[in-house]
Amino acid sequence: MKILKSLFHRHPYWLSFAIGTASAAGFAPLGLWPVSLIALACWMALVNGSTSRKSAFISGWLFGLGHFIVGLNWIAKAFTFQAAMPEWLGYIAVILLAFYLAVYPALTAWGAWLVGRGRPLLFGLAFAGFWIITEWLRSWVFSGFIWNPLGVILIDTPFAASARSIGTYGFSGAFILLAALCRAVFNRILMQEWRLVLRRVFDLAVFSAAAVGLAFIGSGADRTASGKQPDITIVQPNIGQQDKWQAGYEERNLAKLAGLTVRKEDQPRLLFWPEAAIPDYLEAGYPQRYYYGRPADLVRAQLTSLMKPGDMLILGALKLEFDETMQPQARRAIGARNSVYAMDSARNLVGRYDKSHLVPYGEYLPMRPILSAIGLSRLAPGDFDFWPGPGPRSVDLPGFGKMGLQICYEIIFSGQVVHRENRPDFIFNPSNDAWFGAWGPPQHLAQARLRALEEGLPVIRSTPTGISAVISSRGAVLHDIPMGQAGRIDTQLPRPENPTIFARYGNILSLGFALFLLICAIAIRSRAR
Repeated sequence: MKILKSLFHRHPYWLSFAIGTASAAGFAPLGLWPVSLIALACWMALVNGSTSRKSAFISGWLFGLGHFIVGLNWIAKAFTFQAAMPEWLGYIAVILLAFYLAVYPALTAWGAWLVGRGRPLLFGLAFAGFWIITEWLRSWVFSGFIWNPLGVILIDTPFAASARSIGTYGFSGAFILLAALCRAVFNRILMQEWRLVLRRVFDLAVFSAAAVGLAFIGSGADRTASGKQPDITIVQPNIGQQDKWQAGYEERNLAKLAGLTVRKEDQPRLLFWPEAAIPDYLEAGYPQRYYYGRPADLVRAQLTSLMKPGDMLILGALKLEFDETMQPQARRAIGARNSVYAMDSARNLVGRYDKSHLVPYGEYLPMRPILSAIGLSRLAPGDFDFWPGPGPRSVDLPGFGKMGLQICYEIIFSGQVVHRENRPDFIFNPSNDAWFGAWGPPQHLAQARLRALEEGLPVIRSTPTGISAVISSRGAVLHDIPMGQAGRIDTQLPRPENPTIFARYGNILSLGFALFLLICAIAIRSRAR
């Protein structure tokens, strides 16, 4: 205990960084949420004991630096697949990204110290309120990067269902409140004030009951529907990133997908293939030189040979955009879209979705003239940037209902995944997690589970190397294929629920919760004066 107190007073900044690294242990694949809870409680005590607003800000920034370096370590792996990017740059990229993202915990610590320093109750309320706001800001500032919101750490606990009422960012704030209560219990134990310990334990029980109660308030009832749900097949071919775009591997990769698509039942089914499943183009009308001897009609014929009448194939492929001022066969491609197509057994393309939330430096290169001049390129292969689509939309699949789509990391953006005026029956989240290392895929899956919880919709995931899964509208993983394995899932599409409270109102609920907490903190502070 003396050593801990010495560190607290003599080395608070180093301790903040160490606590930040420990706090990331709650994220997948480790899933050590009690470690994160204790780390947050310790960090809050450290910030509350800061001697100045500058000290509180630095403590928050160093906590964030450790937190994001550990939680986002998988990003370094992506650089090993791009010849134009040196591998060592991946580790620098993780640190530089953490330098920026750490500003958000720093702002939380600074704001909480200003409002509630020295008063544990006020401090806890203000801390939770500011954390919600800064996490929401992280979801859209500079196009947004909200990977690993704090609340996802508790995805496998009963508390997770409260996201159906207050959203992911509000849920993260509730995690902060839980840590504040734990901190209060620890303080009373250290001071051997046992009567107050019992009172704080009672507070914890009340908080837990309230969090579970929020889940019931926010839940959407199961939709009343008769009849059998559609049959689905999800394919995971285990095609690594090193083989995906390799010249001469096209037929071999297609054979892997085809072998896992063979029909086992006679009922019509939905077939799900991963993001960018094939390198061919499915739309006709491009100048012939772009098809490389594999015109769209030939490719569609190959694909429909794997289908039976009534089947529908949902797969990722690229769509090219051309300079329309030129003659048809002289046109040149000036952009591309990361798309998902729905194709029926008669070779008709019945719908398309274009990815809207593109990955900076992955799918497009900011400051392209400058970075290209020094030899750098985006991580995804190609000579030009991807163009964004219009945003969330639902695609009608005749005989199967409505499908919402979110490609790859689009699924991490709470409140931005569903077209609310045309609510789908499920969300399809095709992804290519092959370059996400060992930590990225399970973290991606956890965030997809949060979207299912919030929206009351099942989520279907198909990836080249894992983790493909069927997620219920309650966020439970019903079926999955582990990383690094080829396989398929044959099951029925889970039923959706009626819209949850969050599905109806979105992140206004999270921000309203933050405002409520801050108003309470300020009101208590004013009354105490």
